[in-house]
Amino acid sequence: MPLSTPDVHTYAVLILIGAALFLFTRDRIPLETSSLLVLIALVIGFEIFPYQRNGIEFHPEELFLGFGHEALVVICSLMILSRGLETTGALRPLATFLSKTWVASPSLSLLLTLFIAAVLSGFLNNTPIVVMLLPILVSASLRSKQPASGILMPMGFATLVGGMGTPIGTSTNLLVVAIAAELGLKQFGMFDFLMPAAIAASIAIVYLWLIAPHLLPEREPLLADTSPRIFEALLHINEDSFANGKTLTEILDKTQRKIKIEAIYRGEGLRVSRLPTAIIREGDRLLVSDTPENLIDYEHLLGVKLYNVSNIETPISDENPLSAEGQQLAEMVITEHSSIYHKTLRNIRFAERYGLVILGLSRPGGHSLRGKDISDTELQLGDVLLAQGAAESLKTLKNSGDVLVLDATVDLPHTAKAPLALSIILMVVGLAAFGIAPITVTALGGMGLMLVTRCLSWNDAADALSTPVILIVAVSLALGLALTRTGGADFLAHNYVLMVADWPPVLILSGLMLLMAILTNIVSNNAAAVIGTPIAVGIAQELGFAPEAFVLAVLFGANMSYATPMAYKTNLLIFSAGGYKFTDFIRVGVPLMFIMWIALSVMLPLFFPLQPQ
Repeated sequence: MPLSTPDVHTYAVLILIGAALFLFTRDRIPLETSSLLVLIALVIGFEIFPYQRNGIEFHPEELFLGFGHEALVVICSLMILSRGLETTGALRPLATFLSKTWVASPSLSLLLTLFIAAVLSGFLNNTPIVVMLLPILVSASLRSKQPASGILMPMGFATLVGGMGTPIGTSTNLLVVAIAAELGLKQFGMFDFLMPAAIAASIAIVYLWLIAPHLLPEREPLLADTSPRIFEALLHINEDSFANGKTLTEILDKTQRKIKIEAIYRGEGLRVSRLPTAIIREGDRLLVSDTPENLIDYEHLLGVKLYNVSNIETPISDENPLSAEGQQLAEMVITEHSSIYHKTLRNIRFAERYGLVILGLSRPGGHSLRGKDISDTELQLGDVLLAQGAAESLKTLKNSGDVLVLDATVDLPHTAKAPLALSIILMVVGLAAFGIAPITVTALGGMGLMLVTRCLSWNDAADALSTPVILIVAVSLALGLALTRTGGADFLAHNYVLMVADWPPVLILSGLMLLMAILTNIVSNNAAAVIGTPIAVGIAQELGFAPEAFVLAVLFGANMSYATPMAYKTNLLIFSAGGYKFTDFIRVGVPLMFIMWIALSVMLPLFFPLQPQ
C-alpha cells in the first residue's frame, strides 16, 4: 500500500489533537478551560485558513454542531434523569436491602453488590450509583470490621465494566454509537453488543470479588482520626483572672487573637454583647470552641477555670476530661453536583449555613490541609472534608445533596415521588430496548416527565448538568469532525494498517482496543472515543472488513478507565473515600484492564465475525 500524503490542514489538526490530549491531562487546568481553548483554536484556524476537500468547503460554523448533537442531548437528558433518581431516593429500597445483607454475609454481599452495581450501570449513569453505595459500604466495612479499601474500589470498577454493555451505559458508548451511525453504519440496538460485554464483565466481577480485595493494602480513611476535634467549653472568670476587668479586645490580644468567644454569660440568663469594648467581670462565663490543646492554653494564659458546657459544677481535670456530647464526625466528598464545587468555604459561609466545623481537608494525591487555610481553599472534585457538628446539622447537609456524606446515621432521601421516578426510568429504557422509539426521543421525553411531575425541580435539573462533560463532548466532536474532513482519520487508519499489515485480523482488532485502553487512562475517555471511531471505520475499510467489530473495539477500549484515579470521575470519588494511593489503582486496575482486553479480544470476533465486505 502506498503511504497517503496528508496536507497542511491535516497536520495542523493532528498537532492540535496532540495538544488537546496533553491539555486534558493537566490537573491544574480545568477541563472546561482546555476544551474551550481547543475549540477556539479550531474555529479561528479554519476561519483564517479556509479549507476545501474534493471541491467541498469546510465551514468553521460546522464545528459548533456538537452542541446540538443528538448524543450530547441524550447524555444531558440521562444526567438529569439520574439526578431524579437521586433526589427522590428511588433506589432507597435497594440500598436498604444491601445494608441488611452485609450484616448476614459480608463475602456474598460483596458479590451481590458488584453484580447489582454492574447491572444498574448498564442503564444508568454510574455516578449516582457510586454515590448511593459509598455510604452503605463504608458503614458495612465498619460493622463487619473489614477494611473499606478492599470494598470500594471493586465496587467502583464494577460500575465501569457494567456500563459498557449497552449504548446508554456511558456517555462514551452514546458518542461512539452516534458517530458510527453518522459514518454510515447501521444504528446499534440496545442489546446488540451486550453478550460479549456481559461475558467479559462476568470474568471481571469474579476477579473483583475474589482477587482484587487481596491485592489492596488496608488503607485508613484520609482524614480518619488525624484531625483534632473541636470542643465547646466554658471559661469561668474569677477574681485573680487576667481577664477580670479587661476588655474583649485585650483578651483577644493576650491569646494572639486565636480565641473564639461564642458568647459571654453574666449572672442568671444575661448575655453580654460581644463588643470589642465590652469589659469582662468576675463571675462571667465565656463560651469558647477550640481544640483541647488550645483550650488548656487559654486557661493558663487568662488565669481562668475550664468547665464542660454540660457540667458546670466540676472543672476540667484528668478525672473529668473534655467531652463533646451530641457531636458527630463525618467525612464529606465534593462531587461534580456539589454547590460548593469550585468555591471556598469562607465565600459561601459554610459554617453559618450548616452549623458545622470543618476540621480538615484532604485532596486526591494525599495532600492534606489543617487549620486556617481550609476556609480559603477552592474546593475540587474528590476533595474530602472532615466535619464536626450535631447529628441534626449533618442530616440537614446530607439531605441538601450539596456533598456526599460518608456517614451511616442518616437515611437516604426518600419521597412519595420515588415510584414515579423509577417508573419513568423504566419507561425510557423499555421503549428504547424494544425498538418502539429511539433513546434520543425516550430520554428527552423522560426528562420532561420528571420536570412536569415535579420529581425534579429546575434547579436540580440545572445542577445535574456538568459543564466539563458538555464541553469535552462538544470539543471532542469538533476534533473528530475536523479529523474526518481533512483526511486525518484516513491517514492514521492507513498508517496503522501499514504497521500491522502482516498481523492476523484478530490481532489488528485487539491491538486497536489496547491502544484505546491505554489512551483512555491518560486523557478523557470521550475524547479518545470520538477521535478513535472514525479511525476504526477507516481501518476496517482499508482491510475490507465490516466495520462493526472495529467500532466496538474503540467503544470497549475507551471504557477501560481502570489504571489511574484521574481516568474517570467516579475513580476520583473512590480514591478519596477509600484513602487509596495512586499505586493502588495500578495494582488492581492494570490487571483488570488486561483481563477485559483479553476477554473482549476473544469474544468480539465470535459475536462480530471479521468477514470481508
